[in-house]
Amino acid sequence: MGTTGKRLFQYAMLYKKPIMLALLLLILAVCAELAGPLIAKRMIDQNILGIEKKWHEVEGKQDFAVLYKDTWYKREDHFAASEVKGKEVRVLQVGRQFYWLNDTLVSDQGKRTVEGNTLTVTDKDTGEQAVYPVTKLTNPELYSFYKPEFPSLMKLAFMYFGFLLLVAVFTYGQRLMLQTSANRIVRKLRTDIFAHTQRLPVNYYDNLSAGQVVSRVTNDTEAIRELYVSVLANFFTGIIYMAAIYGALFLLDVRLALIALPLIPILIIWIVVYRKFAAKYNRIIRSKLSEINGMINESIQGMTIIQAFRRQKETTKEFDEMNEHYYKYQNKLLSLNSITSHNLVNVVRNILFLIVLWMFWGDSLRGAVSVGVLYAFVDYMNRMFAPIVGIVNQLSNLETARVSAERVFKLMDEEGIDIVPGKMERYKGEVKFEDVSFAYKKDEYVLKHISFHARQGQTVALVGHTGSGKSSILNLLFRFYDSNEGKIIVDGTDVRDIPKQLLRQHMGIVLQDPFLFTGTIASNISLDNPEISREKIEQSLRDVGAYEMFSQLTGGIDAPVIEKGSTLSAGQRQLISFARALAYDPAILILDEATASIDTETEAIIQEALDVLKKGRTTFVIAHRLSTIRNADQILVLDRGVIVERGNHDELMEQRGKYFAMYQLQLGAALPA
Repeated sequence: MGTTGKRLFQYAMLYKKPIMLALLLLILAVCAELAGPLIAKRMIDQNILGIEKKWHEVEGKQDFAVLYKDTWYKREDHFAASEVKGKEVRVLQVGRQFYWLNDTLVSDQGKRTVEGNTLTVTDKDTGEQAVYPVTKLTNPELYSFYKPEFPSLMKLAFMYFGFLLLVAVFTYGQRLMLQTSANRIVRKLRTDIFAHTQRLPVNYYDNLSAGQVVSRVTNDTEAIRELYVSVLANFFTGIIYMAAIYGALFLLDVRLALIALPLIPILIIWIVVYRKFAAKYNRIIRSKLSEINGMINESIQGMTIIQAFRRQKETTKEFDEMNEHYYKYQNKLLSLNSITSHNLVNVVRNILFLIVLWMFWGDSLRGAVSVGVLYAFVDYMNRMFAPIVGIVNQLSNLETARVSAERVFKLMDEEGIDIVPGKMERYKGEVKFEDVSFAYKKDEYVLKHISFHARQGQTVALVGHTGSGKSSILNLLFRFYDSNEGKIIVDGTDVRDIPKQLLRQHMGIVLQDPFLFTGTIASNISLDNPEISREKIEQSLRDVGAYEMFSQLTGGIDAPVIEKGSTLSAGQRQLISFARALAYDPAILILDEATASIDTETEAIIQEALDVLKKGRTTFVIAHRLSTIRNADQILVLDRGVIVERGNHDELMEQRGKYFAMYQLQLGAALPA
């Protein structure tokens, strides 16, 4: 068992009690079902074909005795050990007719023929013939010889149906327990993988699309569910059935059991060969499915751009190529499944039956192997091939589940951030960067030797052209990434020594395009944190000057918000994100180009909200509109990852450097022509 198999087994062991109970019920169901052929064998050999056993004359009417021509006869197997047996007679079948022989038959072996009232038995080996006078039995006479067996036949028939009823009850219980356990296992697995996606660092998602992650959490876990529900059920059933049937076959006839024994290595070779090819195809199929999900997700997110730039044809073509690749390998897997499916099983079964008939048909005629035994063997073989077909047909699901499990566990093995329980006392918010350098990719530094000191309550603005490293500084402060060199210190403590969750507990962020979750306006402010009361939500909205605006909506602050808040204006979304930051009362606040996409009219409300937000906390502002940061305590001007200028607005204007040029450029652009 590989690592993936062991981990799937560990998940199964979380619910071992119901699984073990299901297996016990399965064993009981198999035992009850396999009693059927043995009962049928007894009915055939004892009650139906038993008429050809020796009969003996008895005195008068008694149990199991049959009256024929004024004399009572009883079959030899119904005599007690102490009973005296009278004259021996026989009832013999030749073709479809039955005959009365008022004498002892020398040998049961040989071919029987009847001409008139003469029976000839020809020995197959020596050719010798024995001749006996016989009388043809009428239907009422024949019926009288069968009549004593009817009570026993009915008893066995009721027993047979009783076992069928038990099989139904045990099978129902087994499937219910196994499928319920499977659903619980996958619920746990899905919960674990989703929880792990929350622990993964932000940089993990830089190289993996949202659709691919979604595919792991939904499609791949659903494939694993099939493993527990269908695959394991069929494999367990098959193994238990086969073990029980082989046991029954050895009890029935050792020679027949030995003929059936090679089926096991054939099945093992079958599975090994199948998995060799199926594993390769399934990896490609699951990977391509993830890519398709990723592309669909991306297309929906970017539908506005696709339609605006008339990229529908190109996007469809790209999707078709992916889809065609997926279709190609699905067909390859389908061909493999068709070749190795139940058709091949049926061929193997029929070959086995031919071998048995060829080897034992003569023995059956000579009485060395009874018809009941051959019937039971054929019945058992049919019953055994059903689980073999089940196992073979589940091989594709097994491989799909195995590959899916590999992908799920690969994601779960990515190093995550352990969630630290408890709370951290609110720090003041004094931040120091000491000679910090950072690269997203090896040796491609986006920040070089950054040093500054932001005191508690100060507003620090970061300005510079796109790609100058402004957002990277904030990514390091939030510990979405860790610096390659240098130190970042908050209130005298290196941020590396503070667990990420605790560090972020007293940090707030407002993005240029704030993200809103499906829910209500109120739930987007509190993020369903029970510590943030309704009163606090309302007060936060009042403080940023947005309460009246949202109160006018249908439902007020309980108005529904759909995915990403697309029914709200950019200004409304931004005000919600301000209220969210204020409700959490962070010690350090980060405003990432928070006013870049706001119209001039709304900017006045936003600016007032910003002033409220900044009070009593250290604020870092990334701004393109330099007019919004004139009152900042420190302005850091970045260029290609280096701080080239620093100071307040007036100091930087006096320097007449890069900041002055940028400010003049924006001021000139703002002035009327």
